Amino acid sequence: MADNSFRVEVVSADERLYSGDATTLVAQTTDGELGILAGHAPLLGQLTDGGYVAVTEADGTRRVAAVTGGFLSVSTDVVTVLAETAEWVESVDVAAETAALESAEAGTAAHLLAKSRLAASAALSR
Repeated sequence: MADNSFRVEVVSADERLYSGDATTLVAQTTDGELGILAGHAPLLGQLTDGGYVAVTEADGTRRVAAVTGGFLSVSTDVVTVLAETAEWVESVDVAAETAALESAEAGTAAHLLAKSRLAASAALSR
């Protein structure tokens, strides 16, 4: 592991989505968007409902996951994302997700999932 990388684990209730080395991690929390680099001070944050987590792997590959709920834990050398739901977002049908967001009742699982997919899609295109 290079000096500027750290271990990342992204886990949902259903599966381990990611386990590997990264140089950056960005997560949407209830306190705002947090960027994590190697050597970050330990912290515990609550992930926002309908948000995303972006991981830049040690080889430079950028991956973004739509997440709903859960926690982010930063320790000395490991960042762990424990999400209620998480899925990688490679391509999103923005029109379909926008329609789903508009038709779903605010706060429902369908609403949060559509919101999360749209946020992750926007983050992926940055």
